[in-house]
Amino acid sequence: MVGIGYDMHRLKTGESLILGGISIESDFGTIAHSDGDVLLHSIIDAILGAAGLGDIGEHFPDTDEKYKGISSVELTEAVISLVNKENYKLINIDAVIILEKPKLLPYKKAIRENIANLCGLPVKRVNIKATTNEKLSYIGRSEGIVVHSVCQIADA
Repeated sequence: MVGIGYDMHRLKTGESLILGGISIESDFGTIAHSDGDVLLHSIIDAILGAAGLGDIGEHFPDTDEKYKGISSVELTEAVISLVNKENYKLINIDAVIILEKPKLLPYKKAIRENIANLCGLPVKRVNIKATTNEKLSYIGRSEGIVVHSVCQIADA
């Protein structure tokens, strides 16, 4: 079974930028109810979609104060636990981060390793790509970040 995830957040100077549970050095970061980890949010939606278990908003609504400022690592762990209880196992994850700056190459290895660890996968089954929007639209003006993710799960 395959799931697709998508998430986007606005960016603002002075906010933190966290991707895949890793803090990224940047002058700006995401505006969000939780920690704003757009990469993990997208991956969570892909996993939930593959398992036919809805979406991130159904499980962790941004209208619920208990999720205010929560680490997306915690949310990911909860989703992995949920799919394991449903007798599914994660096979792989592939994601693309679309962000004008900062450059993510220095962080990609740590992000991959952290996501693999969180999801109980070998690192070679987690792929993270990063690209710019060639200075076009709100992404190109560094006003936002977008992530698309795909994952595959199977019966355990």
